Formats: sequence, structure tokens, C-alpha cells
Amino acid sequence: MPPTDRFVPSFAAEPQQDVLPSGPWAYTLREQFLAAAALIDTDEDLGEAGEIRFFPDRTYCDRTYIPASTRTNTGFELFGFVSFDATAADDEDPDFGAEVDFTGDVAENNPDWTLDLNSWTIATWRGEQGERAEISLIWGVPLGTGGVIATAELGNLAVDQCPLDSERFTLIAPDSYRDEYLDVKLWDARGQQVASESLYDDEDEDEDGPDDAAEDEAPGDNGERSTDAGETDDRGAGE
Repeated sequence: MPPTDRFVPSFAAEPQQDVLPSGPWAYTLREQFLAAAALIDTDEDLGEAGEIRFFPDRTYCDRTYIPASTRTNTGFELFGFVSFDATAADDEDPDFGAEVDFTGDVAENNPDWTLDLNSWTIATWRGEQGERAEISLIWGVPLGTGGVIATAELGNLAVDQCPLDSERFTLIAPDSYRDEYLDVKLWDARGQQVASESLYDDEDEDEDGPDDAAEDEAPGDNGERSTDAGETDDRGAGE
């Protein structure tokens, strides 16, 4: 094959290794998630968290990420992830870490959404000629039926994929590289596309352009969703 001019990390994260958390393991993750949620600095009354919905695990650079989200009794969504050292032995400290944010922008208030997404920038990848890509952790659920696998595409180049597990998926992919931005697409068993969403809001792109929108959202922080990708993309995956 000839050399490629699309030199970006593709399928760099390990695929899902474990079943969705349950039992004592889910309890441990819940405690980590809620401890991080308690550190959120806001004047909003976030209320009390409900049942936490965990998403498929993905491992990148020897660290495993398990995204999660939950609704609160005041109508907000808490979203984020718990991470740990994938190389730690069973008797070693797993070096837990967790990040959580909140949003009031939820799926039922956005009937145009086809995927309910969250994202969080977890790393930076240094490319050619000083260019940098944000490595984004993306998780979500389809808002329609028929999908079996989700893909992340950077400028129509597939850079990650994840089969649905209980209607949930997790992706780790480069974003915001050389004026190209991520789209998440959902495919059925026949290989037909059934849904697609950008990580960036159409409104942000129209007013500022993707670059400005990314700067406004401070890439690499949280994942609050819009219809596009940003750093804080909280489209509320997981009600």
C-alpha cells in the first residue's frame, strides 16, 4: 500500500474487555463517580443522583476508562467517567481517577438528536508540523432502533468503532485535527448507516466555526454534548 496523507491515530484504544459493571464492582465505581460529582463547583441545585448507567470500558495508554451518567431528582444529568491503571495487579492500588460534570440539556428537550452523546478530552496527540489532536472519550446511546455498531469518523476517516452493549457504546478517537472534526455514526447489521451526529453544535459552527466553538468549550475538559463535538459535550447519554 502507498503511504497515507491521513497520518492520525486510528483504533488506538483497546476494545471492550469486560462486561458492563455490576455487583460490588459497580458499587465501587459508583462511589468514585459520586465523590467526583460532589466536587462540582456550581450554584445550581443539582439534587440527588439516581441510578448510575455505566458504559463499555475502553483502555488507552494503559489506562481504562468507564464512562457513566445519571439523572438527578432536580432534572440535571451528571456525566463523566471513572478511570484506573489497567496494568495494576489485583493486589495493587488501581489508582482510581474520576471526572464528572453536569448539564440541563437533555435528550427529551432535543427531538432532533439521533444519538445521545457525551464526550471528554482525555489526552493530546502531537502530529506533524506542530499540529495537535485532542483524544476524546465519547460515549452514548442511540435514540432510535436498528443500530448494532458505532463508529467515530474524523473527516470521513474511521478512527474507532464499538459494538453496542445493552444499547450503549464507548469510543476513543482523535478530534479537532487539521480542521477536521469528529462525527459519530451508527450502523445496522447490514452495514447501513442509521444515525449520525457531530460532537459540535450546528449553532456554534454557524456563528463561530468549529475552531471558535472548540475554543469556547475548552477542549479537554468535560463532555457536554451539543450536536457536535466539543470538549464538554453533554448530550445526556444515559437516562
